[in-house]
Amino acid sequence: MSRWRPPNTERASPYVTADGLARLQAEYDHLWRERRPAVVRALAAAAAEGDRSENAEYQYRKKELGEIDRRVRYLQRRLPQLRVPPLPDDPGRIHFGAAVRICVDGDAERTLRLVGADETDTASGCVSVDAPLPRALLGRREGDVFHHAAPGGEQEIEVLSVAYAEPADARAVNDDPD
Repeated sequence: MSRWRPPNTERASPYVTADGLARLQAEYDHLWRERRPAVVRALAAAAAEGDRSENAEYQYRKKELGEIDRRVRYLQRRLPQLRVPPLPDDPGRIHFGAAVRICVDGDAERTLRLVGADETDTASGCVSVDAPLPRALLGRREGDVFHHAAPGGEQEIEVLSVAYAEPADARAVNDDPD
């Protein structure tokens, strides 16, 4: 007997950084204009070889096309929903897009960047603003100390610094020598 689970009613926030939006748009363009046509051509060539039931190349390309189409459909639905919020009026306060250096329990320092759910990358320190710790950080300032209930127990978090990165397209404009 299978377990019934209620549908996940919490949706990811519609926010994304300007760099993240550009990356998602580039991924969509690459998949739709380059990758998908190449796979369709390879699938047609594999189908022309005859018996499809024992044709590994055909089955592989069919699966690959399904994965590409699934990602394209997701991006087609998600991209119109995404919003790039403006930089906050008070740069000393933690808001979406902030790079925050924190001290956990007085010894472990970490740097987190609060980004949208679609651009989360824990290896580079980019965490979703919808996660519990970033949600607890929102609105705090440099020097604030607070307690956070983590899965491993309660932690004392101290905010060491708050910074906001300039979007890549703004850097390119500012670096223009003309």
